[in-house]
Amino acid sequence: MSFASVSGPPRQQFADEELRDRDGKQPKPGDLIEIFRVTYQHWAVYIGEGNVVHFVASEGASGISTMPDKDQKGTVRKEKLKDVVGDSKWTINNYLDEKYPPRCNNDIVKAACNLVDSELSYNLFSYNCEHFATEMRNGRAVSRQVDKAKDVAVKGLGLLASTVSR
Repeated sequence: MSFASVSGPPRQQFADEELRDRDGKQPKPGDLIEIFRVTYQHWAVYIGEGNVVHFVASEGASGISTMPDKDQKGTVRKEKLKDVVGDSKWTINNYLDEKYPPRCNNDIVKAACNLVDSELSYNLFSYNCEHFATEMRNGRAVSRQVDKAKDVAVKGLGLLASTVSR
């Protein structure tokens, strides 16, 4: 009896088939993964075999700083998607593809993997995990959640100003 006949599917197929987002979709290498935390979304690049590359504020520095406009050290990490997700919900979200065509999947994976273990400047407003992920896929560092937060802040200030001026 040969070992190949009882070993089952190749490891990559097995790992990828077990991964399904909240909509039941399987990620493909190069897909962006949006992970729903309590107060924000974390972003990662799926690279295959159950792994993602993502950008996090370095140890000792929280992702949400008391001085969010200050640059902190950040680290690019390669980890298992299931470990990064934990108990959170997640989805595949390549939301910029219509506006900015994505690189080919191999180039996305290569670019992300080339930065693993790199220290970069992390700034909640100008370069966070979402900026990193969209830059890897679409060549543009974009963060919708930062844009939404800025809109809310501006509207809040406008409301405050109109209330104070009465």
